[in-house]
Amino acid sequence: MASAGTFRSLRTRNARLFFGGLLVSNVGSWIQSTAMAILVYRLTGRATSLGLVVAFQFLPILLLGAWAGAVADRYDKRAMCLLTQWLLAAQAVVLAVVDFAGWANVGVVYALSLVLGLVNAFDNPARRALVAELVEPADISNAMSLNTATMTGSRIFGPALAAALVGPLGTAWCFMINALSFAAVIVTVTLIDPAKLFRSPRAPQGGTPVRDSLHFVARDRELLIFHVVLVMVATFAYNYQVSLPKLSDIRWGDERWFGWVLAVISVGNVIGSLYTASRERASVTVFFGSVGLLSVAGPLVAWAPSAPVAFIAAVPLGIGGAGFISTFNGLVQQKCPPEMRGRLLALSAVAFLGSTPIGGPITGIVADWAGPEWSLAYGSVIAFVTLMVALVALNSGRAAVDTRIP
Repeated sequence: MASAGTFRSLRTRNARLFFGGLLVSNVGSWIQSTAMAILVYRLTGRATSLGLVVAFQFLPILLLGAWAGAVADRYDKRAMCLLTQWLLAAQAVVLAVVDFAGWANVGVVYALSLVLGLVNAFDNPARRALVAELVEPADISNAMSLNTATMTGSRIFGPALAAALVGPLGTAWCFMINALSFAAVIVTVTLIDPAKLFRSPRAPQGGTPVRDSLHFVARDRELLIFHVVLVMVATFAYNYQVSLPKLSDIRWGDERWFGWVLAVISVGNVIGSLYTASRERASVTVFFGSVGLLSVAGPLVAWAPSAPVAFIAAVPLGIGGAGFISTFNGLVQQKCPPEMRGRLLALSAVAFLGSTPIGGPITGIVADWAGPEWSLAYGSVIAFVTLMVALVALNSGRAAVDTRIP
């Protein structure tokens, strides 16, 4: 049985090392992501361009994510993480050099976003599968929630730092800061003791690994419903990098509010992640309750009369968003066999991040044609409708499984 405690995974040295390095590195990643959005918006003034940036960034995950998960299941996750982190650092260096040289235009940013996406397609399943190997199996759900807390906690500082630095330093220095931040995670992953990892069995070569994982999800009614909800909510309700820059400029009077509002959303993200981490097991009730919370909070942020007022609604928006994804990861890990973790984590990345090439451009079009408020609110409406349909589907033919509503 899992021990109690929100931070119980941090009892292991490997977990402390990994999450510490990941936190520093992801602050840098969010600085870069926010600076890229500001740079592109300054170049074009159109939310549609922001939608295309995130589309290029996440298209490789949509196309390659499931196969990348199969690769992660067959090879050493720690070694794979080290390789991808070095490549991500190289991408940040190139972006900074291009910007310093004055060659940064929309086409160049699109191309480097695509490079970023290609590396992330392989980094995401390997890194998240490594998280599951840092702790004993009973604490995997807790480790996954702490991983989400680390990723979202870094978003408290990254966007705010970008908003503060982009004025006096410019976007190029933001990109260079991100490149330097990768040293933290590269060093800590190197220091992880391989002998103390709780390694998953490696999947055998050959066979049909991607098809097997799809069949596994399709045969489990609850998992299938969870994945459908994830796809719908992620596609339309998670495009903050597209909707918030124009909302900040048009409604609140300054594009830099984007970074601050995103930081406040991240405060809520950490609260939601730590709440799910404090629970011994992931809960279906928390999963659907989190979707309901973000559905209500989204329109409140969209029509807030000022950015400080938006901060109030941004906290529950963040709580719902992090509770939703943390609980989803925990529910999946509670059901999947160890040798399939990388593939199922990759499928969730395809559903959550790979949907962005569809939702990002749509959100940009909505912002440019219907107004920035609707670019945020329409996703909340779709999320709420999805929630209602999923509850009906789940309750009408639900199997008796361990993840029943408590």
